Amino acid sequence: MDWSEIIVFILYLAFMLGIGIFFFFKTKNGGEKSYFLGGRQMGPWVTALSAGASDMSAWVLMGLPTSVYALGMGQIWIPVGLAIGYTLSWLLEAPRLRKFSIVAKDSITIPQFLTNRFLAKSNVLQILCAVVFLLAYTVYSASSLKACGTLFHTVLDIDATTAMYLAALIIVGYTFLGGFSAVCWTDFFQGMLIFAGMLIAPIFAVTMLDASSANLVTSHVPDYWNVLTSWQDIVSGLAWGLGYFGMPHIIIRFMSIRSQKEIKKSAIIGITWTVFIVIFAAVIGVVGLMFLGYDKDIEANSLVFITMVRKIFPGVMSGVLLSAVLAASMSTADSQLLSASSSFASDLYKPVFRKNKASDKEMMWVGRFIVLAIAVVAVIIASNPDSGSIMDLVTNAWGLFGAALGPSILLSLFWKRFNFKGAVAGIACGAVVDICWIIWLSKPTGIYELAPGFAAGLIGAVLVTLITKEPSAEVEELFDKAVAYED
Repeated sequence: MDWSEIIVFILYLAFMLGIGIFFFFKTKNGGEKSYFLGGRQMGPWVTALSAGASDMSAWVLMGLPTSVYALGMGQIWIPVGLAIGYTLSWLLEAPRLRKFSIVAKDSITIPQFLTNRFLAKSNVLQILCAVVFLLAYTVYSASSLKACGTLFHTVLDIDATTAMYLAALIIVGYTFLGGFSAVCWTDFFQGMLIFAGMLIAPIFAVTMLDASSANLVTSHVPDYWNVLTSWQDIVSGLAWGLGYFGMPHIIIRFMSIRSQKEIKKSAIIGITWTVFIVIFAAVIGVVGLMFLGYDKDIEANSLVFITMVRKIFPGVMSGVLLSAVLAASMSTADSQLLSASSSFASDLYKPVFRKNKASDKEMMWVGRFIVLAIAVVAVIIASNPDSGSIMDLVTNAWGLFGAALGPSILLSLFWKRFNFKGAVAGIACGAVVDICWIIWLSKPTGIYELAPGFAAGLIGAVLVTLITKEPSAEVEELFDKAVAYED
């Protein structure tokens, strides 16, 4: 153990918790909209870096670099797909989602938006979305907590399960207290830290390489530099980009931006940040193999970045850079916990259990306790040795969200004829095909489940819409009003 690293970690965690306490007192008299959406008052820098940081969990510092480290440049299609998908989500989805969510009864969650978009009286869509949210977010949060456990176990030599509980306590603490504003501001600072860590570590490692380092690459995997390994790798990698269109904890940021004019600035910041991050994730994998050589333990525990940083930098500096792993884990987990709790509180508890009679204060406290409950279940999953790697957990959750929600959200924003039954069918088809593909077809075909799941959701949504009744004049009027909306 290096006490300087420990001190840096403690100071970092205290700072994050302090932000939660600050926003607890600042927004304690606010309502449901304030706790779950920050009152739609987020600026472009906070929105952009918060969206990016909530997206790039520990897998971008641990899982993805290790995949490139162990398997070669054929894994490069994942960052390519992510960069393309993220760019398109900002350019196409963000402007319309903010406008539509305001016009559709000032919706504050994605399920609420989809229901209000069709002026539906039924709660089916909200309940269906809430089930997907709770399932996917619990698995997704488990991956972030698992990364925290791995980091503390490696650096501080403490029990990984104990570390997971400690990380969960801090994350739940500031999310529980400060809500969306605390999550966005902590993610803003964490986004800058992630960027700095991923930039500095590989640059310093390159300066320490010698002429023989390149031989470590080809001796490990003979065709390491081949990017055209198989059509399955290309299709699966590019399919990752489809996930952005249905990722609630990312696209909810689009709804929180202060004005339409600031979306363009946020898009430039967010896209630039993400493109750099995914590029350097791949660079860390390649440079890590040259610098460290191949090690089974590094691959098994996703330790490329952590090992590289600890070998290069002294205690205080390594503590700061390794806090980027904490930042990546926490910035995603907090967003996921808040999105899951907002969905349960606003889309299940309020309309189904309380028949829309719950007060704003009651909704805030229900949301807080759901954050706590999901975190407990996520820790139980993460501490199970058979739960899979960090990358495995992220892959499954990402695929479910993209396949279930992506097609219906996009169609609701761009197709006037799209109706409520089509949205329900799209979500159900996407989710069922995605889960079935994971269980039976993922390994035999070598194709990431998000690709067939998204296709099934899109086809199901379009077919059901075309064979059912057209939306009412009021719904079509809402669509036209949303398209023409200006602040």
